[in-house]
Amino acid sequence: MKAPPQTRPFGALVLVLIHLIVSTLHGRAHQAAMVTLTTFGYVYVIVVITLTPLVAAGLLFTRKKKIGALLLALSMSGSFIFGFWYHFLSQTNDNVTQVHGAWHSTFLWTAITLAVIELAGTIVGFRLFRASDS
Repeated sequence: MKAPPQTRPFGALVLVLIHLIVSTLHGRAHQAAMVTLTTFGYVYVIVVITLTPLVAAGLLFTRKKKIGALLLALSMSGSFIFGFWYHFLSQTNDNVTQVHGAWHSTFLWTAITLAVIELAGTIVGFRLFRASDS
């Protein structure tokens, strides 16, 4: 069953807010486990993973909803690729297998949860983009 068109932006907003909460918890796990990023990594996290989805969600409630939907899809896909690479494929201290101690479980489960949310956000963003008529 499809959601009515007027409720779709609210679903995307909820997804973005959940993403913000989980990514904040993941950031806390980074700090507690002393997992550092490069300068590029920190800038990417702030701009692409944190700020851009919030801007995109805001645009979904304006006349610029098509731009917001595309921005949501691109920021979530960029977040997914970044997170999947660093958390599961790369051999850096950001890989889930390299984090040990009390924060390992939080780091692992927030990384997995972020991947799922970001993949869902990519799909939602592209669907909203295709469905928008402005």
